[in-house]
Amino acid sequence: MSSPFLGLRTATYKVGNLDEAKAWYSSVFETEPYFDQPFYVGYNIGGFELGLVPDEKNDGKTDGVVTYWGVADVEAVLATLLANGATLYEDPTDVGDGIKVAAAKDPWGNVVGVIYNPHFSSGS
Repeated sequence: MSSPFLGLRTATYKVGNLDEAKAWYSSVFETEPYFDQPFYVGYNIGGFELGLVPDEKNDGKTDGVVTYWGVADVEAVLATLLANGATLYEDPTDVGDGIKVAAAKDPWGNVVGVIYNPHFSSGS
């Protein structure tokens, strides 16, 4: 049986000021975002996604980074995580442009995200 996890895809960083963060990351990575909305800014960095998520309450201490594993079926993998003791962190959400995400916390409090993104290769 093959794993439903296709490999790492996306890391999201919560930022207090999305415009400032977008300018900083665009400068540092010398690239412009491929997806730019008030609720999310996404960069394609070497075939992986760096996402900026606005969060004015983020104190920089917890849940600042969520790493998303590529999957073909977000709901099925989330159900497996929950059945194995994880707790729901982020309901399955269609974030637009064919991209779907969800996340759970493992038994130790780490956030495990899953993502279906048709804009990235389906292989590992």
